[in-house]
Amino acid sequence: MSAFERAAEAPLEAPTASNPATRIGEVLGVVASDILGGLRHASHHVLAAVGLVAVVVVGFLAGRPDLRHGLEDQTLTWLSARAIQRAEGGVESAPDILLAMAEPEAIQRATAANPAELNRQQAAVAYWIARRYSVAPEPVSRLVQEAWTLGQRAGLDPTLVLAVMAVESSFNPFAQSHVGAQGLMQVMTRVHHDKYAIFGGQNAAFDPVTNLRVGVQVLQDCIRRAGSVAGGLKHYVGAANLADDGGYGAKVLAEATYLRQVASGQKVAFNASLPQASVPAAVQAVAPQAASGAAPGHTLEAAEPAQNVPSAGEAAPHHAPARTAEQVALLANPLAGR
Repeated sequence: MSAFERAAEAPLEAPTASNPATRIGEVLGVVASDILGGLRHASHHVLAAVGLVAVVVVGFLAGRPDLRHGLEDQTLTWLSARAIQRAEGGVESAPDILLAMAEPEAIQRATAANPAELNRQQAAVAYWIARRYSVAPEPVSRLVQEAWTLGQRAGLDPTLVLAVMAVESSFNPFAQSHVGAQGLMQVMTRVHHDKYAIFGGQNAAFDPVTNLRVGVQVLQDCIRRAGSVAGGLKHYVGAANLADDGGYGAKVLAEATYLRQVASGQKVAFNASLPQASVPAAVQAVAPQAASGAAPGHTLEAAEPAQNVPSAGEAAPHHAPARTAEQVALLANPLAGR
């Protein structure tokens, strides 16, 4: 019933001087009431429709993470652009420059894991390595996880893989030797460049996980070729053509023993010493002959005395040892093992 109909059905009053004004006021009041009621009902319907659309959109995006991520990227791009505009406006907006450089996906590049998420053995090994080599437990935890996974796939003891990293680079992912061995596992990047191709190129040698994976493949190949772990380590360090490896294999195996003891719950001192490494006596005899018969395209470097080698009773140094045996390998055979 409209306002005019309700007004018409109202009982008529005796004509008075104020009656016309009263009737007009009543009609206007009824009209205003109808308008407000209509707006209220319309707003309820609109809000219900908006809520239904929001539920549908959320449900759709939940099943399409690609669209959700795209929308998030667009929003972040818009916010970054706004932040840059404010930052360019003056010094007062300078703190917003961090927002302009925001990159939420940067966490994906971080080689780290929560030690609390590791099992008991892995966590014990990660914390022990972190203390022994003065590195953060989070990136070490990620490497320990990877070593266990790769060890299972390659049929290698994960503590052996970690021991090779310890002796080769002391867990420095940016280490480089005098002859170009790079990264955690000190793989000769220029020799094994084909193995890095599936990871995007040679610069992947400085990605800790990629370097570890390539290094494990090289180590597995060396052990298979030599027929034993000790022989494989001799090939890995590049001393396959020499009488001995200068103590490299003994150091790796000793470190692996410490790591196994830690994994089994035994107490091992953080500064436990490793066997002393020495320069093989064959170096002086092999170097001049190999230098004269160098393969084309390979730069051979003269062998140098061992450096950073602990004396008897001292703890192993917490930095990469000299690559004497590897240099000798390149002198003897530039493509052997490494």
